[in-house]
Amino acid sequence: MSAADTNAIKIFHGRASRDLCERICCYLDLPVGNGTTRMFPDGELLVKVDEDVRGRDCYVVQSTHDPVNAHLMELLIYIDTLKRASAGQITAVVPYFGYARQDRKDEGRTPITAKLVANLITAAGANRVLAMDLHAAQIQGFFDIPVDHLNAAPVLFDYFSKLRDESVGEVVMASPDVGNVKMAANFANKLGIDIAIVDKRRKSGSDVDAAHLIGDVKGKDVFMVDDMISTAGTVANGARMLKEHGAKTITVGCTHPVLVGRAMERINEAPIDKLLVTDTIPDGERCDGIRDKLVVLSVADLIGEAIHRIHHNRSVSSLLQTGSGKR
Repeated sequence: MSAADTNAIKIFHGRASRDLCERICCYLDLPVGNGTTRMFPDGELLVKVDEDVRGRDCYVVQSTHDPVNAHLMELLIYIDTLKRASAGQITAVVPYFGYARQDRKDEGRTPITAKLVANLITAAGANRVLAMDLHAAQIQGFFDIPVDHLNAAPVLFDYFSKLRDESVGEVVMASPDVGNVKMAANFANKLGIDIAIVDKRRKSGSDVDAAHLIGDVKGKDVFMVDDMISTAGTVANGARMLKEHGAKTITVGCTHPVLVGRAMERINEAPIDKLLVTDTIPDGERCDGIRDKLVVLSVADLIGEAIHRIHHNRSVSSLLQTGSGKR
């Protein structure tokens, strides 16, 4: 970026996304914004921006993963801080959008919390939102401000392409459930490989029974992809079914490694050879138990390029057409 850009743009981070923000700033050749978050003994947060942001284009990078409410509140306070410091435009960069699965009423007397969170971010003073792989695309419509919705497909695709080229046998893309067929089909079409579908039956929010397999995986290297892995029931049962039907190797990829509950145990027990995740949620010590299977891919360049294009009023949607979209 030019010196003028350096003076105009500031990128800050909450405590949830420090490492990702540093990688984004490295891509853009910018210093990380100088701000701090303190917690008082009673649990209240104080965010302080330690440099001039008056009239500047400011971005706050903060995923709202576990602890979701604490990270969300920090994001809201950061936005309010920048607004009261007279920032020119404030963009909330939310690599992982918590509450995204609460996007509709499945039964009576329940909330649509994704809409509530959208309202809170807008009310805090954000002028724009940049998000990655929202669980439900319609969440974009919950906001009354512009939303740029990226997906990690180019990052995952690059890695899957290398694995396909290295494979000595046939390769097939598998969908872990019927609801994910569109994503799997897009990957299969771009990779030029066949698709298989695991038809699952869900018993509860944390337990899944895989029932049928549509397609042939015998003796083949299988790729499986999803937008997030939460309790890992879906991918673990899917992997077992694929192995029972003769899959040679199984590589699972996802954007958001939520990995809660019995996820680590299930991944360890499942016949998964590699687990590809992105850094929308930090892996950290919690993933040490699956480190031998884990491959962490960064979405920093993708987000960094999107920020560059937003700042220069260029198309962000075209970024999804061109892979990594690097300048």
